[in-house]
Amino acid sequence: MSEERTVQQPGDFPDERGEFLLRGAVGLIECAVDLPDAGAERQGTIIICHPHPEHGGTMHNKVVTICERSMRELGLRTVRFNFRGVGQSEGEFDDGFGETDDLFTVAEWVRRTRPDDSLWLGGFSFGSYITTRGALNLDTGYLISIAPPVDRYAFDSLHHPECPWLIVQGDEDEVVNVEMVNNWASKLKPPPELVIMEGADHFFHRRIMDLRGLLKNGVRNHLPELEPGAEPG
Repeated sequence: MSEERTVQQPGDFPDERGEFLLRGAVGLIECAVDLPDAGAERQGTIIICHPHPEHGGTMHNKVVTICERSMRELGLRTVRFNFRGVGQSEGEFDDGFGETDDLFTVAEWVRRTRPDDSLWLGGFSFGSYITTRGALNLDTGYLISIAPPVDRYAFDSLHHPECPWLIVQGDEDEVVNVEMVNNWASKLKPPPELVIMEGADHFFHRRIMDLRGLLKNGVRNHLPELEPGAEPG
């Protein structure tokens, strides 16, 4: 275990960016926190979930980190974490069930340490399934789903969470079928905002900075209030 990473105690949200370990249901969960620029903070924190652990997904995935960066640039605090069995997170892959419990553990910690913040959720691929499941049981302020694998997981059994929802899908995705995503999203009531990005594959190669801009523009009208004394960027 890296010496600079410690088991974070409830009631203590870091005042600087860093990585740490939380106690979860089956062991420690490896987390990373990033903070917006001083004076630009909003009253919101977003938790971002990574793609499939058995296909190399980690909290350092570039789509996850560009989502983190875009939200941080808008003034949100960001939290990423590794699902059980990934990196320094203990446990074994649990096909979405245990991973949802991991999300709940991290969300509970955010609630304890930032009780007045709007809790946002974001997920890429497998991570979007976990956050959609989680949003149904959390008081979620906003949900971002990037390349949701609707043909691999039971998205049809999940109803629309009670929050605004942005879905981003590449039209050249070689992993997730764009037509299936479109058909699934069109049946949701109320319909989420679905953006199909032209020329984008599953990992948004050569389009990653375009994804950053799309995410920032997509959520801008739903941002939490600035903290007292903060100035809009």
